[in-house]
Amino acid sequence: MGRLQRLGGTQQRLLRHLLQHPSGAGVEALCERLRISHNAVRQHLAALIGHGWVQRCASQPSGGRPQARFQLTPQGRELFPRNYAQISSALLEEMARRLGPTEVSALLVSLGSRLGAGHADRPDGTDVATHLAAQLDQLGYEALAVDRNGEREIEAFNCVFHALAAQQPQVCQFDLAFMEAASGHRIRHMECIIRGGGVCRFRIGEKLPPPFA
Repeated sequence: MGRLQRLGGTQQRLLRHLLQHPSGAGVEALCERLRISHNAVRQHLAALIGHGWVQRCASQPSGGRPQARFQLTPQGRELFPRNYAQISSALLEEMARRLGPTEVSALLVSLGSRLGAGHADRPDGTDVATHLAAQLDQLGYEALAVDRNGEREIEAFNCVFHALAAQQPQVCQFDLAFMEAASGHRIRHMECIIRGGGVCRFRIGEKLPPPFA
């Protein structure tokens, strides 16, 4: 279940109304749309603003006191589902048909390496696993750095390519290339959600030679 579906029905309708009115909507319009009181609308708006999903925008002249208006933030727009997996899967299938699986795998590795290199700067005092887990967490992997049998590992609880990887297993090569470029270390894929594992688990290996170091 997505974050939008976890919200109450009134807040979902409020957010959808703002989505349909990108220039913003006033409290009065929201009261009429949602059939609730001014106080209730303001309470819901305060909660959504607190989450960073709604913001105040330019007031609308009304011939008297300016009317406050509200609109979705970019984060608020991201609450609404987008079927990236189906489109990405179709794109990979077409690329594999035209180029062949070997070339597609090479492209995924190249893309992962290029993006990972942009996340390679590690703050002083931060170990490799902690840094890498933070980078993955920002991408939605819900990742943690852990110690396991004397080894530093990353456990990712949310495979962001889950539906796509189930159909196109070579997608995992993107993950590995990204992590190696971002960490400068060899990454070993120890457990995989797609293959029945409880998590996607990656072990930090030896340091790689330049240009990865």
